[in-house]
Amino acid sequence: MDHSHTIAFLVFDGVKMLDIAGPAEVFAEANKLGARYSLTYISPSGDSVSTSIGLPLSVDAGISQLTRMDTLVVPGGDDLPSKPIPTELIEAVLSLHRPSRRLVAICTGAFILAKAGILDQRQATTHWQHTRLLAASYPEIQVHPDSLFVADGSVFTSAGVSAGIDLALALVQRDHGASLARLVAQRLVLFMQRPGGQSQFSAPLSIETPKNEPLRKAVELISARPNADYSSASLAELMGLGPRQVARLFAAELNTSPAKFVEQMRLDHAKAMLAAGQSITKTATAAGFGSPETMRRIFNQRLRSSPSEYRARFHPARFPDEAQGLLQPT
Repeated sequence: MDHSHTIAFLVFDGVKMLDIAGPAEVFAEANKLGARYSLTYISPSGDSVSTSIGLPLSVDAGISQLTRMDTLVVPGGDDLPSKPIPTELIEAVLSLHRPSRRLVAICTGAFILAKAGILDQRQATTHWQHTRLLAASYPEIQVHPDSLFVADGSVFTSAGVSAGIDLALALVQRDHGASLARLVAQRLVLFMQRPGGQSQFSAPLSIETPKNEPLRKAVELISARPNADYSSASLAELMGLGPRQVARLFAAELNTSPAKFVEQMRLDHAKAMLAAGQSITKTATAAGFGSPETMRRIFNQRLRSSPSEYRARFHPARFPDEAQGLLQPT
């Protein structure tokens, strides 16, 4: 980068503060090591905005006053997936997208790009809570639910909140190479490449109650007893239907196959047990995997993490007794 690279953050009322501050800190730290990023903050009208934590954020300009920009960053906001997106935001993204070299959406900022039609025929991601909604609302987008961030040409999208930091670090690596990006990661105490995808952070799968009664009974039983036998034959017998009918019902109402649904329920059950500190062997048996080896294979395939790594990452840390004593009121 032989000239200053302008990065413009498009902000709005309710914008997620960490979606701005996280990536901005990465670029600012890179500047201390020789990068030449110029950070500017803009709103559609040029007025200051109120962030998700209630902190007022002043801006440098309105979109009509921006004379030069290399990267446009569109942060997310809690209301974007569930409420109508303001027309001024859509128009701002459309007007700024064309002159920018690179377009970046953080977390639910992907919904702004989707509404503007920019993500049509592209690959993208967003926060794990909203990947299914994004895919259903915008079928022209190829949604990657497990990715921390996705690059499709000059358009980049990231998963929830802190994944914007991962994406910013990847952009620094693209611009300045791995050595400088590694120094930024070390200074900010970040993973150079975070292990696993965002599925490891997701809550148990939320299933709408199936309309079909045999399917509803099967779903309730699988969710309650994931360690039972759910082979094709046993599911067909349980539901009183033929195996092909069972497969069609799962596909029509749950958009998955019986085997994949059972595997997901077992994975969710295992994640909850491991996060509570249960042993690998007990978890494998109770979740229905049969053996620790089988569970380990599924975890590696689906989460790119072993069960022991998952437990270490998500089981709440315990203070030793002597450390707890230091925290007791005197």
